[in-house]
Amino acid sequence: MAAPAVFEVLPPTLDSTSDPPPLFDGTTRLYINDMCPYAQRVWIVRNYKGLHDKIKLVPIDLQNRPAWYKEKVYPENKVPALEHNGQVIGESLDLVKYVDSNFEGLALLPDDPAKLKFGEELIAYSDTFTTNFYSSLRGDAVKEAAAGFDYLETALHKFDDGPFFLGQFSQVDVVYAPFVERFHIIFQEIFKHDITSGRPKLAAWIEAINKIDAYKPTKCNREKLLAHIKKRFLGES
Repeated sequence: MAAPAVFEVLPPTLDSTSDPPPLFDGTTRLYINDMCPYAQRVWIVRNYKGLHDKIKLVPIDLQNRPAWYKEKVYPENKVPALEHNGQVIGESLDLVKYVDSNFEGLALLPDDPAKLKFGEELIAYSDTFTTNFYSSLRGDAVKEAAAGFDYLETALHKFDDGPFFLGQFSQVDVVYAPFVERFHIIFQEIFKHDITSGRPKLAAWIEAINKIDAYKPTKCNREKLLAHIKKRFLGES
């Protein structure tokens, strides 16, 4: 079983006026932003494994970043980043694997070799999936993004021992959940299209994901997401 649900209030978001935390003092910190899907991936893993007391969340304002974050924490100046054992590690796909394998708690990969192999293929495809989706927003979005959603629908037919990509909840679901969450909202609200239409497995997967306690507190703000997408991709102010 996953770690029990924990009610958690995010600490204040740190911006250019904020002092840094006591860096490299032995505390493990996950630097996030509550609207960043990449950071959300690692946040979900942290929650699922019950690491609330072991990994402290540090929200960063990506529109007004503190100078010390780039200078002293993560030169890439992005989130997520994990401060652990005197070093800082970045990149969400690497961090999903790192937190899963280096911390206690329920493992997010199965033992079955066939599932492991398929999981690697799905995770490798995730960058293509997200890139193609965001590109589609500048064109005929519903038509151009369809192949990616069809890919997920087909993948969800592979194993029948649960509603998730590898049957049971795994790293693969963690990798895709933040993006499908956003794409589902964007298509519903902006293009008046339901991405689950004709994709029953995807619909069941979204329903199952929304029941995961580790995922619920990480979900993005719907209004903020839509405002960002309209401004960045659709030219609306």
